[in-house]
Amino acid sequence: MNSWFLAAGATSSAIALLHFFGGGPAIAGPLLAAKDIDDVAKYVNYYCWHIVTICLALMAASFVWSGLAATAWEAAFLGTFMAFAFCIWGIALVIIKQQRFHAMPQGWLFLPVAALGLVGFAV
Repeated sequence: MNSWFLAAGATSSAIALLHFFGGGPAIAGPLLAAKDIDDVAKYVNYYCWHIVTICLALMAASFVWSGLAATAWEAAFLGTFMAFAFCIWGIALVIIKQQRFHAMPQGWLFLPVAALGLVGFAV
């Protein structure tokens, strides 16, 4: 059993729950209520919202699986890679678009997951 991967799974689960229960009303709800967005753009973005929900749940599951089964290290590799990619893109997007991190902190949420994943490989 790898407690670092399990910790990454717990952290990923918290992010998934935050996305689903916190982001749904704050982001998806206003998106669907917007009248000035073309329906195709609106519903493609809403579809992507659900894709992200699925990805976050699968990331958490990959870490939990790897934490419980040492032979499933590839799943933790995928989860760690995803966490780093989400972290880097989230931080870069704020910088590129000259936004403020307090308004778009999502990228930073994945840094602890990525770090826990890396430590899980080191032990």
